[in-house]
Amino acid sequence: MERIVLAEEYDYYERQKVIENLCREYPFIKKVTIGKSCLGKEIEAIKIGNSNSYSLISAAFHGSERITSNVLLMFIEELANAIKTDGYIAGFKARRALSGRGVIFVPCVNPDGCDIALLGEKACGNNADFLKKIAKNNFSNWNSNFRGVDINHNFDADWENLRKKERALGINGPSPTRFGGTKPESEPETIALTKLCRTANIRHVAALHSQGEVIYWSFGKTEHPKSRKMAEIMATSSGYALDIPTGISDGGGFKDWFIEEFKRPGFTIEIGKGQNPLPIKNAIPIYTKIKEMLMLCAIM
Repeated sequence: MERIVLAEEYDYYERQKVIENLCREYPFIKKVTIGKSCLGKEIEAIKIGNSNSYSLISAAFHGSERITSNVLLMFIEELANAIKTDGYIAGFKARRALSGRGVIFVPCVNPDGCDIALLGEKACGNNADFLKKIAKNNFSNWNSNFRGVDINHNFDADWENLRKKERALGINGPSPTRFGGTKPESEPETIALTKLCRTANIRHVAALHSQGEVIYWSFGKTEHPKSRKMAEIMATSSGYALDIPTGISDGGGFKDWFIEEFKRPGFTIEIGKGQNPLPIKNAIPIYTKIKEMLMLCAIM
């Protein structure tokens, strides 16, 4: 198989070409735009399989964690090829494993933030002077969207308490990271995901972040009875550890919101180890290590 998805840095337009090429090679992939970023870039969902319910796997919430998008696209390509050839992926016969099941992927939740972290000032448009100031002229660790809001702090899950934690750390407005906005769901990227979850029947979600090789699986007092067992299966498959977020990492996140809103399982998976942004060359070994876990996320 000649690879479409490579371990290369993709800006928005290059990623769009990759997705278009995947859809051309595998016509059974269904692509839909679920929203647009602050700068009008399309946020796309890719659906494989047919079902009354879907698992949902999303990536690239944070600009400096854009390697998660490459890893997820690698999985989409290998899964689609296994379906096309009636072959195997991670030991699973793809067509049989997905029989009666469906999975939705959102490869890049935050396209503006990913471009800002990758391209710097060139991706900032008419906000360049403002963003340069708050980034202190260093965009490499940029996580937020174009308006300086951290998407994974912008979901309505104990959001008020999270804002108090942010303020205690001196985060009072737009920032490269960890500013949750002026209210929950204030950002178009956040709304794209919440709308998708409210209109499709999503049985569980997984959000890919980097780094740490840990799986977060719970939130507050709301715990689906299957969540712990699913997390243990994922941890055994990947060698990742189970953990519980604390402090500024607790609340406001996508899986937190999903668990609280729908009383269904949700997981945050911190892929790889090192310092963000992880080198893009790490995408292949990271993907190889978690391929089986991603397949389990798709079919459980």
